[in-house]
Amino acid sequence: MANFSMNGRTGAEAEDGESSDSDHRRKRRKMAQNHQSMPDVPTASSAVKSTGFAAKMMAKMGYVEGQGLGASGRGRLAPVETQLRPTGAGLGAVREKTKQAKDDEKREAAFRGEVLEDSEEEEKKRRKELKKKRLSGVGGAASTPTRQKTKYRTAAEIEATTEGLEVPNVLKSIIDATGSETKLLTSTAGLMSNQNTMVPSETESMKIAKRARRDLESFAEEWNTVSERKIFYEMQEAQLVEEMDELEGGTRGLETVMNAIREVQLSASRTTVDQSAWESTTKALESLNRQYTDKVDSSILQEVSVAAIHPLFKIAMHDWRPLVDHTNVFPYLSRLSHLFGIQPSSNGTDLALQSDPFLHSTRPSKSTTPYETMLYTLFLPPIRSAIINDWDPTDSTPLLTLIQLWSTILPAFVLTGITHSLIPTRLETLLSTWKSSKPPSTKQPQPSPHTYIFPWLSFLPPHHLSPTAPTGLFSTLKGKLKSLFQAYPISRPPPNTLTALLPILSPPFLHSIQTRHLLPRLATYLSENLLIDPSNQDLAPLTETLAWLTPSWSLPTSTTAHLLTAEFFPKWHYILYLWLTNNPNYEEIREWFLWWKDQFPPSIRDHDIVAKEWNKGLETMSLALDLGPENVAAQLPPPEAGPAKPINVAAAQQLKRQQEEDRQLKMRLQDEPVTFRTVLEEWCAENSLLFIPMREADPASGLPLFRLTASATGKGGVVVFLRGDVVWVREGKREGAVFRPVGLDDGLLGRAEGK
Repeated sequence: MANFSMNGRTGAEAEDGESSDSDHRRKRRKMAQNHQSMPDVPTASSAVKSTGFAAKMMAKMGYVEGQGLGASGRGRLAPVETQLRPTGAGLGAVREKTKQAKDDEKREAAFRGEVLEDSEEEEKKRRKELKKKRLSGVGGAASTPTRQKTKYRTAAEIEATTEGLEVPNVLKSIIDATGSETKLLTSTAGLMSNQNTMVPSETESMKIAKRARRDLESFAEEWNTVSERKIFYEMQEAQLVEEMDELEGGTRGLETVMNAIREVQLSASRTTVDQSAWESTTKALESLNRQYTDKVDSSILQEVSVAAIHPLFKIAMHDWRPLVDHTNVFPYLSRLSHLFGIQPSSNGTDLALQSDPFLHSTRPSKSTTPYETMLYTLFLPPIRSAIINDWDPTDSTPLLTLIQLWSTILPAFVLTGITHSLIPTRLETLLSTWKSSKPPSTKQPQPSPHTYIFPWLSFLPPHHLSPTAPTGLFSTLKGKLKSLFQAYPISRPPPNTLTALLPILSPPFLHSIQTRHLLPRLATYLSENLLIDPSNQDLAPLTETLAWLTPSWSLPTSTTAHLLTAEFFPKWHYILYLWLTNNPNYEEIREWFLWWKDQFPPSIRDHDIVAKEWNKGLETMSLALDLGPENVAAQLPPPEAGPAKPINVAAAQQLKRQQEEDRQLKMRLQDEPVTFRTVLEEWCAENSLLFIPMREADPASGLPLFRLTASATGKGGVVVFLRGDVVWVREGKREGAVFRPVGLDDGLLGRAEGK
């Protein structure tokens, strides 16, 4: 007989299942018995108490009973426990962590100052919170949201929220269902008597009421939208009408302005270009500005003003000679400066655009205004031509008067281009021609640099007056001063230019140049040319040396005192010693001593270093008196200083070597005949040009070619060859170009300099 279990298995299958379950239970019991029969896992205390090898080793390594492992004692307190899992059970079937592992984790967290919660406690808390939410009805998966009851507005409410909308009474009774009784409306029977068996919500009248209500709601919403749009269009129409009125008024104003402008242009075109034309045009523009300054944009008035005077200004600039006629049309432009939108700054050298909010808000800004463009294109070219071709930099008065007059109405970038570029270039070119190493002569007078540099100090950019700038006027002047101190004759008095240049030469800068280039020459000159001779004293070398040491620009007095100590006093002490040891006349020696002291200025004579040398001479004379005439020659010690030496031995030797080379060169030139090539080489040297053989020959004449250039790289300039006493210059840079004869004049110099 077949037996059916709850799960529908047959009896045989059930018996097989029971036998398999019994086998599994048998295995479980066996494992439990084995587990009970296993010896207890030793704890840390029992392991330490034992006397085994491991206990001794742990004690030697610092283990203390009752503490954890490790240097800090935060390790395990007991050996690792095993967690057995039934055969065939996978991960998660049993709790994987033992109680000991959980305790160790909590203890480790306590060491770190933390509180550790295991996953089971967290799960319990989460379930409690969900249960509380379920009981309180807040959230949760089991809570069912309550369905909101649909609310319908009545026809009166819809009519109240829609301004201007009137709902017919018939439609109100249908929407609100306020008839005497509920009717059943069918397509065939019309109105019928009340049917008590029909559900009210399903009658045709209710459906019609719902449909009518929806239509009315949609109609009311569209009605409100149309009303709002109507209000917007009315506002927009009012704004457009207002703007049209403003534009119409502006158009009438512009027509009036255009008529006035046409009258100005007609009057300007009918008159001849003279002072009367400028006067009439200026008055017309001033009147135009007074009438329409508040009605028309200032930029429009500026463009109109520039357009009106542009033809007159162009003709005035065509034949203008700025260095002769400084004023020209300046008075008229100055009267119209407020129309051109310029405003002179406090120093009168910069200009700024007047702030005009309407200009910046309605018209795009331009890089230059019409007035600035007119001056840049018409005013600047004649000024540039006059500065480059007509202006003599040694006479700054004409150009300075012109710049000071026009600076009040010139744009900043135009004025900067003149004072920072054109004028410094001409000044630097003139300064480079100053031969500072040669004394001034009456045949070829050289203007002093201060006469043409000082008038422009307030206009020059800073880098032209900086001692550390690699280029500029000061850099060129520094090179010229070095040449002056290196080659100017000591026998000649120092040039007055040095005193005149003091306002732009700082004392530290000037002293450093003199120490490197002038002081060694003074020491050598004094050492070689000064002789101490009581019978016939020549003071010229000393006087000439002191002339370079006493001016206000010269070296400090202490440096002069050291120079005299090194080069003068050794010679003076030696002559005093010779005089005292050869039948001296002490009265003559006394007068000689006082005479020498009077030859020096008080600032040098009374200096401590110089006074020490005078006292040394007095001590020598006193010792000679004490020794007496019999013993003075034998017992008076010679001066300790010894022979005089220059301050800078290397510089003195170099100077002597240069002098010897110059002497040999002069002798060689005297022996050799003077050729035209020698003359050309000397001319090139005087004008700072390089005379370079090209190691080529002219194909036509077969004569060697040379290059004359002012460039330090040896490039550029002109290519020449010499035939007789004539220089032939190649016209053009290509080979095979024609050679033409030229003279040694400024034309050849300019071509060699690349001008």
